[in-house]
Amino acid sequence: MSRAPSRELAEQRGRKGESLAAWYLRLHGWRIVARRVRAPGGEVDLIARRARTVAFVEVKWRATDAELDRAIDRNRLRRVAAAANALAPRYAPHGEDVRIDVLLLAPRRWPRHIANAWIG
Repeated sequence: MSRAPSRELAEQRGRKGESLAAWYLRLHGWRIVARRVRAPGGEVDLIARRARTVAFVEVKWRATDAELDRAIDRNRLRRVAAAANALAPRYAPHGEDVRIDVLLLAPRRWPRHIANAWIG
């Protein structure tokens, strides 16, 4: 019987996923302006900017595609949206377009980038 991964191992995997997601975004023209930013109501894994768009990005790293399909839900997106709402004045102070994106990552798979994942 396999054990659930320790919190420390999950933290390491999460950081690895965020680093890979940051590189993916950079390769697609985004500039990473912040990582792991806490705000009232939640946390944002990455904050990225491209031209006049600021994306608050939730990153999920899972072992399989099937696990990725269940990795993000409405409640998780609601927490990211609450954090993004609190952080937007700091990261998008000049009326930039703001959106919530999700990046889903699994070993030996192309990243899945869901732009505008939250339309609240």
